[in-house]
Amino acid sequence: MEQTVTHNTKWWSGGKSPFNIEYGKIMMWYFLLSDSFTFGAFLISLGTVRFGLNYWPEPSIVFNTFPFAGHANLPLAFVSVMTFVLIISSVTMVLAVHAGHNRDRKGVEKYLMLTIIGGLIFLSCQAWEWTHLLTAKNPVLVGDHIEVMAQRNGFNPWGEIVLPQDVAPALAKTSPETLATLVHEQHLSHASHAELLKTPKDQLIQLLSNSEMVVRKPGPAAFGGFFYGITGFHGFHVSVGVILLIIMLIQTKMGVYDRRGHYLMIEKIGLYWHFVDLVWVFVFLCFYLI
Repeated sequence: MEQTVTHNTKWWSGGKSPFNIEYGKIMMWYFLLSDSFTFGAFLISLGTVRFGLNYWPEPSIVFNTFPFAGHANLPLAFVSVMTFVLIISSVTMVLAVHAGHNRDRKGVEKYLMLTIIGGLIFLSCQAWEWTHLLTAKNPVLVGDHIEVMAQRNGFNPWGEIVLPQDVAPALAKTSPETLATLVHEQHLSHASHAELLKTPKDQLIQLLSNSEMVVRKPGPAAFGGFFYGITGFHGFHVSVGVILLIIMLIQTKMGVYDRRGHYLMIEKIGLYWHFVDLVWVFVFLCFYLI
């Protein structure tokens, strides 16, 4: 007769088992892991294309504007504000999770509200940046003359900077109408655009020659594609996060989590929000710093 031996062993006997993890939290980690692969693929593609080209737009020139600052040259100042706001929102998310662990309903409501405000400020800043980059007109060297081009016209002006000695002959071959537009767009004269159209061509050229106008050759189309694609994909994640946070705030106010006896959902959404913040660090590094 065979003797059956049973082994009654435990995987863990030193307190709370690390294997006893809530199912939803595990699924959130799986989702974040798969999403990190997606962002990683995008950023690897960006690096492959970028370093395979002869030139790439200079971030300190492309991202040098600030709302209501006119033509002040403030390289990377605006995106630094965006990054700071997103990091602070991550801190308030940590405080919301901590308040949930302590069953502090009012604290959860307060910090969720602050996190939502931070997310909305970030999205508003990104909307302004996109609008500015899409509508701002830039002097671009096309062939042997200069034109005023905008990204919204399907043209990417963020390319090589043209040396000053190459600008003078191009200005001479540029039409008076374009020169007047250049002077008007660069705010080099107090005259109206209609008055500039009547100004002699040599005077317009003199105004432009004495200015610090930045002229570029056409830039790589890949820059715009990657920038709007990756930052837009990240912005979509932030938007989803804000919507989820609003739902969590409503449910907290309704006492849903008090009746459940825990605030695990706040912790799971917190994981998602920290992931979004972490991804922005890599996006910030790849587009704005390198």
